[in-house]
Amino acid sequence: MSTTRETATFDRVMYALGEYAENSSAFLALNTGNEYFTRPGSAGVIVFRRAGRYLIQFGGPLAAESEKPELLTAFLEFAAAQRRRVVAVQLQGEDVELHARAGFTVNQIGCSYALALPDFTLKGTRFVKLRNKISRARRAGLEVDEMPLDEVADELAAVDRPWLRAKGRHVKEIEFLVGQLGGPAQAERRLFVGRIEGKAVAYISYSPAYGRHPGWLHDLTRRVPSSTPGVLEAVNLRAIEVFRSEGAQWLHLGFTPFTGLSEEHEPAAASALTGRFLRFLADHGERVYPAASQLAYKEKWAPGLVLPQYLAFHGRARAGAVWRLLRVTKSV
Repeated sequence: MSTTRETATFDRVMYALGEYAENSSAFLALNTGNEYFTRPGSAGVIVFRRAGRYLIQFGGPLAAESEKPELLTAFLEFAAAQRRRVVAVQLQGEDVELHARAGFTVNQIGCSYALALPDFTLKGTRFVKLRNKISRARRAGLEVDEMPLDEVADELAAVDRPWLRAKGRHVKEIEFLVGQLGGPAQAERRLFVGRIEGKAVAYISYSPAYGRHPGWLHDLTRRVPSSTPGVLEAVNLRAIEVFRSEGAQWLHLGFTPFTGLSEEHEPAAASALTGRFLRFLADHGERVYPAASQLAYKEKWAPGLVLPQYLAFHGRARAGAVWRLLRVTKSV
């Protein structure tokens, strides 16, 4: 067993992603700061971070179906040996029964959203507002280019600073559940930058998506708050045009917590108390995570694929574990 970068190498995690990943956000496994649990003789990987008395597991095990139960059991034993409990976030529907059998309490925490690219169009009355915003940005002189990070890093930093200031002096950047720029995984990402009069005003980073719905994940986004409305939408449309020309099948708009919560998606292993707490955050938690604005952006593209995602506690659900999850993502 190991959690070291020396044995759970970048190449090993990349292999596991390509072979086993179904979660559209699985590429976030390569974020700096993650750790990896492995077993000798297995290509499987579990991605996690430490947070006080908890190990926060990202997604389900990246492993062959036959190996998942043993890998998860070994990870739980690893946590118990450190007197830590496991909390798993962004589980897919197919992960629910595996974790329930292993003694987890499982609740829906949100949904992921995606649109099919081969038939994508912005024609029709439902997209009038979106087309108008994009046209407004283009009339302002917006030009969009795909660029390597090393050529535009300083420009992007100039976008990030006012974006963070506009969020408020006490707001931190959300981590763990969103992507990042730089690091060994950067070569696998795609970066589109929007400029007006030669000055960067917005950018979107896209990460590979694997499994049954392969394509790209619309991941990290930033825009200068004072920029013309529609710049992000115009950047995304340009990326869609490029991805479609290359034959990509899906654009994943990513996971949004506290959205799409429904009784029909709650598994038998759900905690009623946790469900009520998550629904409370859905109704009143905009200061914790901007779910409403995130969802509004995604819904304007009319995503045709909406999948529930889950939060799981090994054993009984605990308020402290929810708090630790929010802390490790820097939501609070």
